[in-house]
Amino acid sequence: MQNVLTVISLKNILSNAALFRRISNKSLIAVVKDDAYGHGAAEVARALSGIADGFAVATVDEGAALRTAGIGNDILVLTPPLCEEEAVRLCGYNLIATVSSPAVLKLLVRVKEDFGFESVRAHLAVNTGMNRYGLRPERVASVCRHALQNGVDVEGVYSHYYLPENGRIRRAQAKIFQKASEAVQKEFPNALRHIAATGGTLAGGELFDAVRIGIGLYGYLPSGFENCGIGLKPAMKIYATVAQGGTFTGGGAGYARAEKRYGKIHTLRLGYGDGFLRAGGLGIGKLCMDATVREGRGDFGTRRIAVKDISAYARQLGTTEYEVLVNAGKKSVKKYIE
Repeated sequence: MQNVLTVISLKNILSNAALFRRISNKSLIAVVKDDAYGHGAAEVARALSGIADGFAVATVDEGAALRTAGIGNDILVLTPPLCEEEAVRLCGYNLIATVSSPAVLKLLVRVKEDFGFESVRAHLAVNTGMNRYGLRPERVASVCRHALQNGVDVEGVYSHYYLPENGRIRRAQAKIFQKASEAVQKEFPNALRHIAATGGTLAGGELFDAVRIGIGLYGYLPSGFENCGIGLKPAMKIYATVAQGGTFTGGGAGYARAEKRYGKIHTLRLGYGDGFLRAGGLGIGKLCMDATVREGRGDFGTRRIAVKDISAYARQLGTTEYEVLVNAGKKSVKKYIE
């Protein structure tokens, strides 16, 4: 096989999801954005449909793809709609919009009226300090009133802890979010409240009504929680095929000078064109676009583990498991095991 192969354990993803349900004792929103962090959004969502109360994706396209794949659960789109077409598709596919500013609400109201939608489903995003998306807390009440007057159904309100491992900062954000949630529930009493992602859930404290679990579903922990030892099970293994085996010749290793004279070497059909970093970490020297040179004997056509420890590989290259997983999954052939 010339493509990189990722073998994905759905059993491990289910085990991780169940663990977070036990830890939080809250409703579970499974984050399957960016193709479920490279694991395949449709397959992961199907596997989790009986344990997750809903899903979160990054874009309208991702949400539409899940609907087309037969996923009937609630799907929250975390990026606000940025144009009329996205707002129309969002409503047409029965997705939940993120309202992060008055401008987004204005867009949704206009689309509702112009295209005859009976209602628009939405969660309000509140900026409690991350400064990525979200309404300023003092604007929440007026936006809610405007939504209610114009048929936008605010089914939830959310934010995102930054530095959840810092108790003082986390508690300050929770206090802001609590006040904003009260303003939302004054107009929409049943609005679901959620602020904690994987790190916030592990940090404890006020978790409100639901938690959004992303990286934890796939077996990894965010920065600040690496040593919490809760027993997560990594779901992805990455394999590549030996394209050539032989004896070291000359003085190079890919596009770099070899550190020493090697004996037997082999070449894996994997490179930075497959989403891995050219700096190396997977063999000797730098990666080529479509090949990696490794030390040791390799039999032509056999399959080898390409990344033995995703966390160690990420640390070695100064990146995160998030980036490794997403990139590895983009071009790979996926094989699912129970």
